[in-house]
Amino acid sequence: MKIAIIGSGFSGMAAAYDLTKAGHQVTIFEAADHVGGLAGGFKEPGWEWSVEKFYHHWFASDKHMLGLIKELGWEQKVLFPRPLTVMYHNGKFYPFDSIVKMALFPGLGWGVNKVRFGFVGLFLRLTNAWKALEKYTVDEWLRKWAGEKVYKLMWEPLVIGKFGERYYKQVNMAWMWARLKARSTRLGTFEGGFQNFADLFAGRLRDMGVEIQLQAPVTLIERDTESGALTVHNETGKVYDKVLVTLSPEAMSRLVPSLPEAYLHGLRNLKSMGAVVITLALKHRLSEEGYYWYNLPKSAGFPFLALVEHTNFVPANKFGGDHIVYMGDYLEPEHEFFRLSQEELLERFLPVLKKFNPKFEPEWVRKAWLFRTAYAQPVPLLNHSQNIPNIQTPVEGIYFASMSQVYPWDRGTNYAVEIGRRAARLMMGNEQ
Repeated sequence: MKIAIIGSGFSGMAAAYDLTKAGHQVTIFEAADHVGGLAGGFKEPGWEWSVEKFYHHWFASDKHMLGLIKELGWEQKVLFPRPLTVMYHNGKFYPFDSIVKMALFPGLGWGVNKVRFGFVGLFLRLTNAWKALEKYTVDEWLRKWAGEKVYKLMWEPLVIGKFGERYYKQVNMAWMWARLKARSTRLGTFEGGFQNFADLFAGRLRDMGVEIQLQAPVTLIERDTESGALTVHNETGKVYDKVLVTLSPEAMSRLVPSLPEAYLHGLRNLKSMGAVVITLALKHRLSEEGYYWYNLPKSAGFPFLALVEHTNFVPANKFGGDHIVYMGDYLEPEHEFFRLSQEELLERFLPVLKKFNPKFEPEWVRKAWLFRTAYAQPVPLLNHSQNIPNIQTPVEGIYFASMSQVYPWDRGTNYAVEIGRRAARLMMGNEQ
C-alpha cells in the first residue's frame, strides 16, 4: 500500500517503521523543520546534547519505548542515572523518590495518615481493576480512602497542578491508578538527548525507504467516493491508499471535516491542557543539594508546577558548562501565560528561584527559551473509556492515533510508540 502519515512524532515514526518493514510505501508529512513532535529539542553551539522543548524522560518500565530501541540496536545509548526528586513541605524540600524516603517525609506525621498513604499506594499498584476506578473522580476516591489530610497534602496539589481549578475535581481515578501502576523511580534518557534519538530514528527510516517531508503542513484529507483514493492536500496533493493522522483531536477534526458528525463531536468533546515551559541556561548550579525534580504546590505561591534542574540528571559538561533548568506548567490555552511575552514571564518566574537557592541572582541567566503548546495533557473525565475515538475512523482508509487515545495510561513517548504500532497493525489488517 501507499501510505501517508501526518506528524513525525514518536507515534508516527513507530507506525512508519512497522509499515515499511511489512513492505508498504510510506511518506511522513511534518509541519515543523525537524522530527520528534512534542519530544523534539534544540541545541546551542557548544552543546554536545540537545535539550527537549517540553521536558521528557523514560521510566525503567517503559517497555514499548525501550523495546523499540532494542529492535533498532541502540539499547547501549539508553542511560539511567539516579537523580533526586523532592517534595515541598513548610518551606523546605524533602527527598521523595523511594519507599524509605516517602516513609521519612514529615508532612504526614507518624500515625494513621502515613499508614493510609502507604496502603492506598500499595492497593493501586497491585490492582488491575481500572475500569471500576474510572467511575469515581480522584477527588472523591482519595478523600474517602486516603483521608482528608493525606489527600490535601499529597494528592490534591498534584491534580490541581496537572488539571487546574477547572478540571481537577472531574478527573477520574483510573488516571491516578495508571500513574502509580506504570511508573518507576528509575528515570532514563537517550545519549545526546531525545532529539538525537528522533534524528537517528528518522535516518533509519529514510534508509529503509520512508520519505520524510519537513516543513510540509497538510491542510485537508479527502476521500474520493468512487475510487476510494485519499488525497493529502499540501503543495503536491498526492493520492494514497491509507492515511494515519497523529496530531491533536482538534487538528484531526480540521483535516478531515468529512468525518461523520458523531465522530467529529467525540473529537471536539475531548478536553486537554496546554503547556508553558521556560528553559534557562544558568552560569551556576541552582540546587546546591543536587536536587533534580521539585514537585511544587501552587498554594505555596509557586507560579509553575515543577522545576527541573536537568543538569542534576545529565552533567553540565554535556551543555558546555551551562546549568539547564526547566520551569513548566500545564495550563488551559486561555490562560494569560499563553499571551505574555518571555520577558513578562521571566519577571514572574525568576524571583521565585531564590526559594531554591537564596544566592540566585538574575545575572546567573545566560539565556532563556520559551515554548508553548495548546495540546499537552489530555483530561480524562468520568467513564472516559466510553469516549475514546476509534483508531480506525468511519471514513475508510483514514486512521487516527493520538495521546488522547492511550487511556487509561498517561501521555508520554512510551505510549506514543504503543499506539503508533497498534495503528500500523490495524492498517495492515493484523488487529481487530
